[in-house]
Amino acid sequence: MTEQLEADVAIVGAGLAGLVAARRLAAAGLHPVVVEARERVGGRLLNEEIGEGKVVEVGGQWIGPTQERIAALADELGVATFPTFAAGRDVMVMDGKRTTYSEFARVRPELLRDLSRAVSPLALIDFEQARARLDRMARQVPLEAPWEAPKARLWDGQTFATWVRRNLRTAAGRTLFELVTEAVWAAEPADVSLLHVLFYTRSGSGFNSLVGTEGGAQQDRFHGGSQRLALLMAEQLGGERVRLGCPVRRIEHGGGRVVLQAGDGEGAIALRARRAIVAIPPTLAGRIDYDPILPALRDQLTQRMPQGSVIKTMAIYDEPFWRREGLSGQGTSDVGPARVVFDNSPPDGSPGVLLGFLEGRFARHWATRPAAERRQAILAGHARLFGPRAAEPTGFVERIWADEEWTRGCYGCLMTTGGWTEYGRALREPIGRLHWAGAETATVWNGYMDGAVRSGERTAAEVGAAVEAE
Repeated sequence: MTEQLEADVAIVGAGLAGLVAARRLAAAGLHPVVVEARERVGGRLLNEEIGEGKVVEVGGQWIGPTQERIAALADELGVATFPTFAAGRDVMVMDGKRTTYSEFARVRPELLRDLSRAVSPLALIDFEQARARLDRMARQVPLEAPWEAPKARLWDGQTFATWVRRNLRTAAGRTLFELVTEAVWAAEPADVSLLHVLFYTRSGSGFNSLVGTEGGAQQDRFHGGSQRLALLMAEQLGGERVRLGCPVRRIEHGGGRVVLQAGDGEGAIALRARRAIVAIPPTLAGRIDYDPILPALRDQLTQRMPQGSVIKTMAIYDEPFWRREGLSGQGTSDVGPARVVFDNSPPDGSPGVLLGFLEGRFARHWATRPAAERRQAILAGHARLFGPRAAEPTGFVERIWADEEWTRGCYGCLMTTGGWTEYGRALREPIGRLHWAGAETATVWNGYMDGAVRSGERTAAEVGAAVEAE
């Protein structure tokens, strides 16, 4: 028999956005119920235990300057942060040449002198001039309405790859932009609209902020892992307000009520509410059966917002041996398969952990290969960056997010060409009693944990005002 439930607000998805919205609504005296397909909370946040009570994050993990809303949430929940390890020299492998370079290059790209041994000075100048040009263009994009930018249709009518080919003169400069695109969007330059790159750049406080560690989006981590934020919010809300293992199959939203049909068999529920917040990525929201069906503009929007492709790996060592060699643990390689690497060790530095990202086409290719072959290739890449000891970890963890049934990719959704100018208006606009949340709907720090928190706060205020007006 289907269990019958009642709520003021039904919320689809127990990630940061859904839980923040529920917490705000509950504080306002309303009764929210969060329905989550997984048997856990956190969405794209997930801790992995590595022994002795320590964890690594196989999902989203970083917080940086200007990410004010997630910082405030962490403070309210009592979750402290610690700096990402960045002391020492970074490593780059480019065109078969390995070099190390100073930390100043991460803060001031125009000071990439050391990299001239791996990348020509002309290519570095080429890259820096293009980066500055992108920042200037991004400042013209209205965050609330990117489609109203002065050159919106021109920019939305081309991929980022097209712009890079036309505006960079050196092959190495173009390769650097390819690496950055994979690192920020888990996609290739050909996958994403130029207008989306510009919107995202402004949303994230500038190009350097997106790619930076100290002073950038990768500056700090959470003690106990980022999933703690979701776990603590769910604990505060209580089991009756957070229902796990209940994938929402159908939403009926005609008339004066909303009814969510969720779960299967003995776990099936029917949740009746005054309004609903759908707080899952647009590509997943589009797979729910709606009655009445959604307007064409909203449905076609969800068809044009694919998830990125990423495999996140952790190689675990007895100690962070690279630190004794004066290295930060941060590395970049044009070979891959993990083309971006970070030191992801716990706060006390034990054990040592190298985080390797496989993104875009590298994630798509290596996800089809046997796990043993993939691990061997990743560790061989680590060894190119940090020496033979990196090929012999004591443990290895990976997460292929495109294989996750209720995620189907990370870090988030992106806009393909024409997406913003033709369909962007439907991203946040409520449809009757349905409201839309999630990191992809944020105007500030779109696609990041901070954006998810902001979207939950926005929809809670939106729904609270609508309920009060009824």
